[in-house]
Amino acid sequence: MKIIILGAGQVGSGLVEYLVNENNEITLVDQNYERLQLIKNRFDIKVVQGYASYPATLRNADADNADLLVAVTDSDEINMLACQLGYSLFKIPQKIARILNHDYLSEKDLLFTDNAIPVDNIIAPENLVMQEIVKLIEYPGVTQLTEFADGRLCMASVKAYYGGSIVGSSVNNLSKYISNAIIKIVAIYRQDKLINLNPNTVIEAGDEVYFIAAKGHVRLMTSTLQKLEPPYRRIMIVGGGNIARNLALNICKKYSVKLIETNSKNAASLADEFDKTSVEVFCSDPSDQNFLTEEHVDMMDLVISVTDNDETNIMSALLAKKQGAKKAIVLIQKYAYINLLSNNAIDIYISPGDATISALLTNIRRNGIINVKTLKHGLAEGLEIKLSGDYSHSNVIGRYVKDLKLPQGISICAVARENEMLIPDDKTTLQANDTVVFFVSEKKNIRELIKLTSPKATFFSALSSKAN
Repeated sequence: MKIIILGAGQVGSGLVEYLVNENNEITLVDQNYERLQLIKNRFDIKVVQGYASYPATLRNADADNADLLVAVTDSDEINMLACQLGYSLFKIPQKIARILNHDYLSEKDLLFTDNAIPVDNIIAPENLVMQEIVKLIEYPGVTQLTEFADGRLCMASVKAYYGGSIVGSSVNNLSKYISNAIIKIVAIYRQDKLINLNPNTVIEAGDEVYFIAAKGHVRLMTSTLQKLEPPYRRIMIVGGGNIARNLALNICKKYSVKLIETNSKNAASLADEFDKTSVEVFCSDPSDQNFLTEEHVDMMDLVISVTDNDETNIMSALLAKKQGAKKAIVLIQKYAYINLLSNNAIDIYISPGDATISALLTNIRRNGIINVKTLKHGLAEGLEIKLSGDYSHSNVIGRYVKDLKLPQGISICAVARENEMLIPDDKTTLQANDTVVFFVSEKKNIRELIKLTSPKATFFSALSSKAN
């Protein structure tokens, strides 16, 4: 597939890294020559320096022959105009744009149509981040949670601590604590390194354990890895932007919420908006220790820092925890900060870039792939693939799981079959229309996985013959 990516920032360059090994012909466009050369030196791609919304730039990128345009520059207006040009001048079949501004998103049903601004798929990072935080609030103790099979299956990560029933025991003892539950441990990271997983692997305190489970069994599995935390009740949100506002609106009926905004005008507007809700709005510096003391931050179950400034988010969360807040979730834009904070100073950190790339990959990848989630900040992936074909025209349908020649670093986690959810064993047979969830630690082998799970070309000719 010929793909043009507009914008070589964190998301654009990250997307190149994911797609370059998947039989795609990629062209990356950006104004910054040095940034383009750094990426070109790492990957075998074409780069074009220029303004992403100029017809000449798109022509230099061979837009006439492109299958897909992905507009992820820092400007909504450039992204939208580029998609318009891709539609009007170059007839590009699929156009994806990242849109940040809430005003555009609030009118998306009218704006983003072929008769107005022809964008086929919109990626809204702020909405994705808000939804991710809402899920984490529902499951105390979970550090990442992604959904598959229309929300029926969850892949989650939990830190193992002394007090968890399985900590200090081997993986094969898990069945003693989760009888008849739909749960499987899929990966263990020890000191940030993936370890070899087998039934005799002993789970140690400090391990980061990834597992898949039916949605209703996530808390059960969490309880085997650490002492189960009570549900959150009191939450403080730092920030007054769209993420903070929408998050407060989403959770205010179930939780006691305090919202902290530094700008007096914004704080007054938010106070008016939340006047008839349980949300308390304060205008203050989130690093003001006296304010935090007066507002009993030590009584907070969770502090969520989601301003547009990484340093403010980090410092406000650290200070709140120092003064007694139990847990902290921090929004971080720059990956460099994430690496610095891997020492448990912050409980959970969320990257808009990760959420954006997951959404982009879900829209870009084909061959039966219906959902993609980046895990552990890009080190791994969760893939959901719907199987098609039949025994004669597939390498997986009608085969035992034990007989599948899965690429290295890829494992089957779970199967959704109509209304049934399965944790497959060696003798499980895959069927047509099964939805299979994979854990991928070797992303370079995704191309081989897609080849393995896709029906043979002869399947479609056979279907055509039957139809005639």
